[in-house]
Amino acid sequence: MQQRLARGEAAALGELYDRFAPLVHGLAHRVLGDEAGADRITREVFGHVWERPHAYDPRKEPLRTWVAALTHRFAVERLRSTEAAALAEGAADAAASTAELERKVRHASATARADYIVASMPAPLRTALEQTYFQRRDYHSTAADLGVTAEEARRRLRLGLQLLATAHDTASGPPQSGSPR
Repeated sequence: MQQRLARGEAAALGELYDRFAPLVHGLAHRVLGDEAGADRITREVFGHVWERPHAYDPRKEPLRTWVAALTHRFAVERLRSTEAAALAEGAADAAASTAELERKVRHASATARADYIVASMPAPLRTALEQTYFQRRDYHSTAADLGVTAEEARRRLRLGLQLLATAHDTASGPPQSGSPR
């Protein structure tokens, strides 16, 4: 994909967009809480990929992780600039306002990371979590629905929850690509 993008193949960008646009838009929307902002970030991410295909190093990470990291970085930058501008317009206590902004950024980052983790986890783990959480089923019912043993359902739930627990570590957001903007 990277080589095709580097050669300027528009079809490669279309394939990449079809594959990752829901992820990009969803992550951006989770961080920003704004449909129009998520649309802008989606355009920015795919514009960045188109203009800088060599910024991606397949030896470092999967393409999905790199695209998610770009999205997270762009969305957090947008959130910070938007919120900072709003604070500058009407905030009397700058220290409290700055702390509130950072709290919002950390919360948005954790939420986006959790979405990314759920979307990226293997289907058996995701399905077990979805059935248990959204359908409010116990692990015995989940096991029966999935056609697995109760122990296997518990194992899937435990692994899925362990993965989700890493979302709380918002210091790094989604897996970082390390590539500069």
